[in-house]
Amino acid sequence: MSYLVLARKYRPRNFTELVGQEHVVQALTNALVQQRLHHAYLFTGTRGVGKTTVSRILAKSLNCQGADGQGGITAKPCGVCQACRDIDSGRFVDYTELDAASNRGVDEVQSLLEQAVYKPVQGRFKVFMIDEVHMLTNTAFNAMLKTLEEPPEYLKFVLATTDPQKVPVTVLSRCLQFNLRPMAPETVFEHLTQVLAQENLPAEPLALRMLARAARGSMRDALSLTDQAIAFGNGQLQEATVRLMLGSVDRGHVLSLIDALDRSDGAEIVSLIDALRRNGLSAASTLEDMSMVLQRMAVIQAVPSMIEDESDPDAAQITSLARGMAADETQLLYSLCLHGRGELGLAPDEYVALTMILLRLLAFKPGAMTHTPAEKKSPRTPPSLTPEPAGEKPADGPPPWVDLDEEEPYVAELPGDSETQTPPFQILKVRESTEPTERTSHRRETVNSQDVVDLTPTPEGDFWNAVVRNMVDKELINALVRELALQSQLIARNSDRWHLKLERESLNQAMARERLKAALATLGHAVELDFEFGKVTDSPLLRHTVALNEKQWAAQDLIENDPMVQELMRDFGAKIVPGSVKPI
Repeated sequence: MSYLVLARKYRPRNFTELVGQEHVVQALTNALVQQRLHHAYLFTGTRGVGKTTVSRILAKSLNCQGADGQGGITAKPCGVCQACRDIDSGRFVDYTELDAASNRGVDEVQSLLEQAVYKPVQGRFKVFMIDEVHMLTNTAFNAMLKTLEEPPEYLKFVLATTDPQKVPVTVLSRCLQFNLRPMAPETVFEHLTQVLAQENLPAEPLALRMLARAARGSMRDALSLTDQAIAFGNGQLQEATVRLMLGSVDRGHVLSLIDALDRSDGAEIVSLIDALRRNGLSAASTLEDMSMVLQRMAVIQAVPSMIEDESDPDAAQITSLARGMAADETQLLYSLCLHGRGELGLAPDEYVALTMILLRLLAFKPGAMTHTPAEKKSPRTPPSLTPEPAGEKPADGPPPWVDLDEEEPYVAELPGDSETQTPPFQILKVRESTEPTERTSHRRETVNSQDVVDLTPTPEGDFWNAVVRNMVDKELINALVRELALQSQLIARNSDRWHLKLERESLNQAMARERLKAALATLGHAVELDFEFGKVTDSPLLRHTVALNEKQWAAQDLIENDPMVQELMRDFGAKIVPGSVKPI
């Protein structure tokens, strides 16, 4: 006896066996019970979700004679009468299936419609089922419109398509339309578990979960993959063999990649991708699995009370990653993974593309990709001057506007314990000109007028600036939480409650406030935080901006008033390129 594949052996034969399409089952069941039957039905949905199966069950419901031969239209076909058995085996003369993918012309449709004039031979109704109906030609559609709109009372049309957008509106308006949804992975997993239990085949739950995800919502694909996995594993379904068959990435690799991204560890990211290459694992599968994990992380971050599936062995680690990674970084990484899948085919090597996609997050993370001192631009590099005098060779040693005895930075002092606090910025000592020229004053007023900051220092601002700087240096806050702290102004405080002011309401998110509160508690400030909205006049960000502006102005003054620069400008017509002067 020939082997019958699982997808055919376990095809549902009544509505109670149909999985994952409860909305369609409920509507058709009610219509059959109340005898409110439409003359034309259109079932839409992706491959393998049950369109043809529903059509056959509906045909049995309309023509079932009952086990005793006295039955009528029913929502629960008996499955044992002659009509039910013939429809299941494809021999019922009054049920006709037409594959429009290979019979798409007007002649085939007219040949089918010629049978409509004859009453049923064996059953109660004639049922014409046209699969992939969107493949019919326009003339074929036009040929069936009249019969589709007003068929004989004994004729029912059932149309099925995976692309309803290609079906003419004139056809859609004549049909009762049902959209069959893709199966959820959990639904597929449960069904595969039941099927294999009936087959008495051992299966590891993780192997079935991988097959359920690989099916992408199609139950037929899931059963076909299961058949393939049974053959591949010599009658057993184990995670390792299924992963090898599918070319899937071990979830451990995915979790390690996300953890390395959270820690901004570029070396580990590159090492993990090299491991994927050596094992021949798919880069596209890596991005797909990362997207699924990141989606679960985002849900946990948005709904902290969300309980992960305890049967999933990775649930605890995913929850830990969700609590450790900033919500905005999770969203950014999710977006990069989704869009990155389209870039894999454009790159000469998919692993090179995967490396660039993941390193892109580090480039976007604030402060993640920092340069080593050797990579920084030399502090002795002069500003760009044009034109450069021809034939003039630069003298050895530093340029004259750099004082060797003033290279050490001046460290701005902060209030609080000097041993535990770190300054928010460093200002290099610069040589001040005793007689600023008119050009210098004009440049400061015009070029830097947009940098003027309304800063009003306060004692509470001194304290808050030191606390925020301490949290940043100890990496207790990052991303959205860091911005919340930097842009806030401390108005008042007591032993158990601090009052802060904020201008941007978009920063005032519950998760950001809780993480800021936790970071303060780590430093010994176990306090409640209250926020109000209004103009901020003393925040760490304003103080930092003012310091940067002062450094910029000092650098411009230093360059423009340097004797050598003035000599070059006077004798050779050189000009300072706008924007080229940067403080060290």
